Parts: sequence; C-alpha cells; structure tokens
Amino acid sequence: MLKIKRVVAVSILVIIPLTILAQNNTNSPYTRYGYGELADRSFGAGRAMGGLGYGMRSNKQINPLNPASYTSIDSLTFIFDVGIAGQLSWFDDGINKDQHMNGNLEYAAMQFPVHQRIALSAGVLPYSYVGYDFGSSQTSAEGIYYTERFTGRGGLNEVYAGLSIDIWKKRLSVGANAGYLFGRIVHNQLLTLGTGTTNQSERKQSLQVNDIKLSLGIQYTQQFSADEHFTLGFAFSPAKTLNTQSSDIITNESSSDTLQVMNQVFDLPNSFGTGISYIKQNKLTLGADFLYETWAQARFFDEKNEFKNRMRVAAGTEFIPNYQNRAFFSRVRYRAGLHYSNSYLQISNKSYNEYGVSIGLGLPLVDNRSFLNLSFEYVKIKPETRLLIDEQYFRFTVNYTFNERWFFKFKVD
Repeated sequence: MLKIKRVVAVSILVIIPLTILAQNNTNSPYTRYGYGELADRSFGAGRAMGGLGYGMRSNKQINPLNPASYTSIDSLTFIFDVGIAGQLSWFDDGINKDQHMNGNLEYAAMQFPVHQRIALSAGVLPYSYVGYDFGSSQTSAEGIYYTERFTGRGGLNEVYAGLSIDIWKKRLSVGANAGYLFGRIVHNQLLTLGTGTTNQSERKQSLQVNDIKLSLGIQYTQQFSADEHFTLGFAFSPAKTLNTQSSDIITNESSSDTLQVMNQVFDLPNSFGTGISYIKQNKLTLGADFLYETWAQARFFDEKNEFKNRMRVAAGTEFIPNYQNRAFFSRVRYRAGLHYSNSYLQISNKSYNEYGVSIGLGLPLVDNRSFLNLSFEYVKIKPETRLLIDEQYFRFTVNYTFNERWFFKFKVD
C-alpha cells in the first residue's frame, strides 16, 4: 500500500507542472464559435486507429474514453502515459490562403490496480481549444470603409479520476470517471469605421468554467480461445448546465455607451458512445466506434440555436508481424484508422464535416512493455457552403507509455 501511495504522489507531481505548461494547438477561425474545437480524447494506440476507445481493452494502454476498460490492467502493473502533439494547418477562403504551426502537451495520465478486480486511473486531458486571430477591411454598399478583427484564446481542460470494477469473471466490467472541468475562453470582435481609431466598437465575450463532469462505462468481453476475444463497450456522459462566470460586453468608444450582460447559461450535451473490437492477442486488433452528442439542446450565452447534434464514426486496426521474434521491426505495432464527423457548430445555419485518416507505430522499448507511440493524422474540414473557410491540417503525436511491474514482490528461498 505504501508503494501505491508513493506512485500516486510522484505521478501527481509530474502531471501538475505539465498541465501548467500546456499550450494551445489551434489557429482555426472556426474556434471563434461555441467552446471551440473539441479535442480528440483518445490516447496512444487509439489515436493512430481513428480515435477508437469505447470498445477497446488493453493491459498496455490507458483508455479514458471508456472507464470500464481500466480493469484490463495486469494486477501487478503501473502505467504512466504522456502525449505531445504538433499541428500544421492550412486555410483557404477562396481569395486568401494562410498556414500556421502549433504544438502543445496534450495529456498526462496514470493507471494502476488496487485489487484483483478493481483499478484506478487519473490524469488531465483537454476538452476543447480556442485560438484564432484574423480580420479584413471592406467597403459597405453605402461607401463606408471599415475594418473587422476577431481574436480568441483559451479552452477547457479536465482533471479526472476513474474507478473500474470487474463484476463478472473478467467478462463484464463497469466504470466511472469523475472529472473537474475548468478553463477560460475569451472571444473579441473589434469594428473600426473609417481610417481612424476613435470610431470603434468592441464586443468581448468571456467564459470561465469550474464544474464537475461525470462519465459512465460498461464493457462485455467474449473469449473465443486463449488468445482471441471480442469486446463490446458503451459509455455515457449526461447533459448538464455548467457552473460558470461569464460576461458579454459591447462598448462603443464614439458614444461612450456600454452594454453588459453577466452570467448567462451554458450547457454540455448528452454524450452516447459505443464500440466493438476484435483482438487476437499479440497479433491483430480490429475496432469501430460510434459517438452521438445532443448539442442541439445545449445553450451557449443563453442561446439555444447555436449548435447541432453531432455524430462521429471511426474504424481502425493494429497489426504485429511477430511478437516472439527478437527482430525489432517484427515486434513493432503497425496501426491505421479513419474517421468522419459533423461539426456541432452552426454558422449562419451552415456547418462543416470532418474527414480524417491516420497511421501510426507502437515502438517497443527495451523491456518490451513500455512503448513510444507515433501517430500521423491528416484531417480535411469540408464546409457545406463556399462562404465558409476550407481547412485542412496534418497532426503529429508522440506518446510515451511507461508500463512497469512496480507491484511485483520477489520471493527469496
């Protein structure tokens, strides 16, 4: 028990500084709306397999998408997982083109058993990103010259603690994550009439979130043979009204008028996820996920028509040529996946769809238990109308999974 306490203390000391140092990873103009870009919350192998998680069980990876998965861990094992990402984005509005490079720490987490049938996980991961700076100068139909500039920053993060229990012979597991959702989002819009700086109006929307977020999960595993099984999983996160502090302030410098609205209502949607996976131990993994979120019912700055319901589908695979072979590339885990989703945002009653393809490698380290995971993802943002911006990005993720038998006791004869 003392060993477990030391592990927890050391891991928390590592996670907290990483959280403070984490930076934003987007310059997308679409993050001007709502909570911004929703983060991919899968780790390691799942990231390279299209973002899978709901039906995945592995004793070598942490999977916060479905907290029921934690009991897949070996009863003597401790896992620590940390991931960083870089992203190169391209934007095209039909007239202008632009590109940006971003990078940040994405997540850090740990997982360990406390009983043969009980396992715990804790960590910090992103919920959404906001980051943009763009504008334009135009002349109205009445001949009035004006300039608009839009800037935004921030995002939401979640510190979570999860518990999973094996309730039936390694076949049926349930789990729950209790998360603390926190963060600040700021949207600014500056309008300047003419060429001077005295005739300006500015709108500043600010949102601070501090609240509890709950998610539940269940997984059923059917064994076909000693090294072959499939898993079916479900996860659910209930809708809720967030505990927030907010302001929406419009200031007109020429008339010294200020309109201020405080503490509006903000919601998160119901989230339903299901997935299935087939695993041939140390050889092949196949999986598919489906996610549905009821964003159309969620309020944002008291408005209820800002969003639309969102769905996401993904599929992926992992292949190991020869796990027993001493040759390094025979033991590498080769991964690939794809996904599709529609955006939860509505922009002038229009939206966009997202198409992504990913590949990755799981590179075994000296002990053949810990891994350096690499994933490469290309995503195309396809708007429903040419009036919206065409966006695409290439994302590179490096994830280190430390997997060790810290709880093993040697017997001396």
